[in-house]
Amino acid sequence: MQPSSARSFSITPSVRKEIVKIIDDRIAEAHVTKEDFSELKSIVKDLATEQKQTATALKELTVSHNELAAEVKQIAATVKELVTSQKEMQIAIKGLTVSQNELAASQKEMHIAITKLTEGLNETRIEVGGLSRSMSYAFENETYRFLPAILEQKYGLKVQEKIVRADIGGKEVNLFCRAEREGKEILIVGEAKLRLDEKRLTNERNVFDELEEKTEAVRTEYGEEEIVKVLVTHFATKVFLSKAKAQNIIVVQSHEW
Repeated sequence: MQPSSARSFSITPSVRKEIVKIIDDRIAEAHVTKEDFSELKSIVKDLATEQKQTATALKELTVSHNELAAEVKQIAATVKELVTSQKEMQIAIKGLTVSQNELAASQKEMHIAITKLTEGLNETRIEVGGLSRSMSYAFENETYRFLPAILEQKYGLKVQEKIVRADIGGKEVNLFCRAEREGKEILIVGEAKLRLDEKRLTNERNVFDELEEKTEAVRTEYGEEEIVKVLVTHFATKVFLSKAKAQNIIVVQSHEW
């Protein structure tokens, strides 16, 4: 029998072992690659999630940026209004300063005018006072001439000596003289006033008090001689005449001479 031409092949245990080892290595290599791919897929998924979160955060940041930009714009508008208000205030202050300067100038002019007016009033008072004194002195001079006759005719008082103005006990007595009534010497003490009315009685130092003070000065210097008090005037009201009579004061009006 002829031998077969096909060559037989048999796997020995050692070869089988080697083959199994190679297959196991290839499977192991294939398994590692699959795990790596799964891990890569997981990483890619995580990256996608993070990218999505980053996009969301970026969107929120964009919104915040827009809001911030709006606030900055509003602040800028407010600052602009403040600047405008400040300028208006500066203009108002400048106007106020001008007004104050004008007011100060006006006050200065007014002060000068008031000063001049005061000086004029003082001069007028001096002139009026001088005129009043002149009239009083002129009236007193008339009194010195005409009073003696009136006193004798109406009151029985005969003047013994010239009526004079005298300084007695530090008091200026307008009318002073010696007189006689029914053989008895008396002293005449009097005042000459242009007008005698109620106002002369309401002042703190009224005409009756003034006359009494001068009477006391005469009494102090001349002793206990009888004194007759006399008031001479151009005009006396009825009320005044009544009050004078109650105090035994003779009132003589110029129309009587």
